[in-house]
Amino acid sequence: MLVTFSCPAYADVTMFGDVAVRLLQLMGHSGTVPSALLAEDVPAALARLEAEIEAEKQSPDAQSPGNEEDDEPSVSLPHRALPLIELLKAAAKEECDVMWSGNS
Repeated sequence: MLVTFSCPAYADVTMFGDVAVRLLQLMGHSGTVPSALLAEDVPAALARLEAEIEAEKQSPDAQSPGNEEDDEPSVSLPHRALPLIELLKAAAKEECDVMWSGNS
């Protein structure tokens, strides 16, 4: 499943469902897809996500190289969160709601 985040102030952001749900939970949301954040809730969700991502960066697991057998480099959760963080910043600045929905 893919999850697409959207708001009028920023381009849509699409990510894999497991990553999106994890980021939603880090924001303090249940992880339900589809759903939305009201404009007045966006700044708090953004602050919580940024704090959780910073904590993730400091954890020893975030700095391990991952599975040595894979040819593909692993992409860390903090790196995957960047587009969503930018969308939330734009939504907070423009005071608009953020919505997300799943695509198969």
